[in-house]
Amino acid sequence: MLPSLKFYVPKSLPTISQRNIQHCYRRESSFAMQKQWKILIFVVISLKCCVTAPIDIYEEISKYKDVADKIIQYAVYGAAQNQSYNRLAKFTDMFGNRVAGSQNLENSIDYILHSMMSEGLENVHGEHVKVPRWVRGKESATMLEPQYHEMAILGLGSSIATPKNGIKAEVLVVNSFEELRKKAQMAEGKIVVFNQKWISYGETVQYRTQGASEAAKVGALACLIRSVTPFSIYSPHTGHQYYSEGVRKIPTACITVEDAEMMERMSKRGSKIVVVLKMSAQTLNSTDSRNIVAEVVGHKYPEQTVLVSGHIDSWDVGQGAMDDGGGAFISWQAITILHELGLRPKRTVRAVLWTAEEEGYVGSSQYFERHKNSVRNYSLVMESDEGTFTPEGLYFTGSKEAGMIMKEVLLLLKPINASRLVSSKVSGDISFWVNEKVPGATLMNKNGKYFYFHHTNADTITVQDPHQMNLCAAVWAVVAYVVADLQNLLPL
Repeated sequence: MLPSLKFYVPKSLPTISQRNIQHCYRRESSFAMQKQWKILIFVVISLKCCVTAPIDIYEEISKYKDVADKIIQYAVYGAAQNQSYNRLAKFTDMFGNRVAGSQNLENSIDYILHSMMSEGLENVHGEHVKVPRWVRGKESATMLEPQYHEMAILGLGSSIATPKNGIKAEVLVVNSFEELRKKAQMAEGKIVVFNQKWISYGETVQYRTQGASEAAKVGALACLIRSVTPFSIYSPHTGHQYYSEGVRKIPTACITVEDAEMMERMSKRGSKIVVVLKMSAQTLNSTDSRNIVAEVVGHKYPEQTVLVSGHIDSWDVGQGAMDDGGGAFISWQAITILHELGLRPKRTVRAVLWTAEEEGYVGSSQYFERHKNSVRNYSLVMESDEGTFTPEGLYFTGSKEAGMIMKEVLLLLKPINASRLVSSKVSGDISFWVNEKVPGATLMNKNGKYFYFHHTNADTITVQDPHQMNLCAAVWAVVAYVVADLQNLLPL
């Protein structure tokens, strides 16, 4: 430490010139010329070290341009063109939806494991997970007053059943939890209908996840919730819901936007609304499932990992092609591309297809607990669970230094216009690693219509586009390979 010296270090120092030195060193004490030059040399060397470190990593990343172009060409226009889409189409047509705890999910997992082994991927295996088992059963909601109307509904995951003859009750329509609390005395013995407005999925989904317990707190017999979507063609959306501890459990389901708005209009006109709700849902004993694991093993640091992932389970409606067949299959496709091109990075690229994500990250949480001792061996964890439409780049959580490196990596994706990096708190299955400061990324894509189809019967392969999936797979493969092959792990 030199208390008698002041240093001014510019933000950018591409070279060490005499002008830089004059700014960086100011003498405030009378030193002998010899000592002055010793200190000056020390300052110059120190500044040079500070400057060359980022330049070195930028130069290192720029050298991957040819291999990135090779991956893009192969994935989008070459032998791998449409491969992920064709795999997904065959898979969803063969198995359809894959709800946690079902034999259909396990059959589909067997199929993928066999396919991965057949193509020669490494360390292919399933890892045991204990998962919940909820069965929908028959369900209906019929308006009896002020008119007869059979409503489209989808019960929510973990909901209890109604009595065998159903629940017949008057309806109370509210727009928010706050309005419900204000009208608490009116809710006793009624079916509460939430007609909350769409703001965003993150803000609006609380009505689906917590609505039943909030309604039960004020004495409601059942709860119907406007589907969490910005757009509807009379399509109810399902999803998981959670009962609050110590609160009476009541049946709950989602209804269409159209029916929720109609009941609010009726209510405002002073009409009495009566609905009979019948649900035969069951929660059975937990059962066994598996996360799917496959790798391209690193040639220098095989114990260090870049993770690509999506979830293989779905809800029990539609085909689960978008949520999250697309994300799972581009993760599989990423390591297929590396394998077929003979690209083996320094570190292992591991694809994990999670099970029982829809029930609350069950598969990923158990995987993390089993492997948490190796958390510092992860350079980057990636997940795609918000669509595989036209990619734009990545949402990223990590240190400033890691973000600077990732920005350079994404410049390799300029040929397909997917080079954006947006700093954002990523969540989902990879949140367990991100919470331990491991850099995390999720796919940024033009998914404006994602919640039109989310958790509905319309989530089928028809939603997917082959070319868009090619582009997404290219993003996944390029980023995974380059980060796995850098000299160092991404900084925490």
